[in-house]
Amino acid sequence: MSIANQLKKVQENIPQEVTLVAVSKTKPDEDLMEAYQAGARILGENKVQELVGKFERLPKDIEWHMIGHLQSNKVKYIAPFVSLIHAVDSLKLLKEINKEAKKNDRIIDCLIQLHIANEDSKFGFNPSNIDEVIKEVNSKDWGNIRILGLMGMATFTDDKKQVRQEFRTLKQSFDQIKATVYKNKPDFNTISMGMSGDYRIAIEEGSTMVRVGSTIFGARNYH
Repeated sequence: MSIANQLKKVQENIPQEVTLVAVSKTKPDEDLMEAYQAGARILGENKVQELVGKFERLPKDIEWHMIGHLQSNKVKYIAPFVSLIHAVDSLKLLKEINKEAKKNDRIIDCLIQLHIANEDSKFGFNPSNIDEVIKEVNSKDWGNIRILGLMGMATFTDDKKQVRQEFRTLKQSFDQIKATVYKNKPDFNTISMGMSGDYRIAIEEGSTMVRVGSTIFGARNYH
């Protein structure tokens, strides 16, 4: 099935109020253009170099999301154009994003990543102290970043019950923060969770943004 057909199929599978990020990492420009021509305007990449190259070569109305682990020293390369940084997993990184956003006279939208998976390989803040982190973020005069919500990745497992429980943890953290620290901030409205293998469960558990790659573009190309 073509990329365009696969994209359409995924779009039909998700509610209108859920944002689809087509994860185009490792894919060649022509694959991205096929998705673009079929209506995809939000693309997600996980490597800075690849993201910058694709931004330079592809249409300028694409919204680029950085969905992978981001090192502080690489923020400067994507700060001029990135639309949303999903995986903010340290205050040091947040500080760097604010600094680079200021240099570019921009406000960069960010999501705070929570570590919800039962795997050490995943990054993110611990859900048990996320309140303190959020308070810390709000106590700073960081005028060039805007926290839109939370992001998380479930464990890579066939145990649907476990995946559901992990997504539920993220949603509970989001609800708690929304009811307290971000009570009067309508911008705080995004829960980015769910990928090709589990986005349907994520949506059932309250996701507002899903990151779908292989279901649209086929298996990943490892260089």
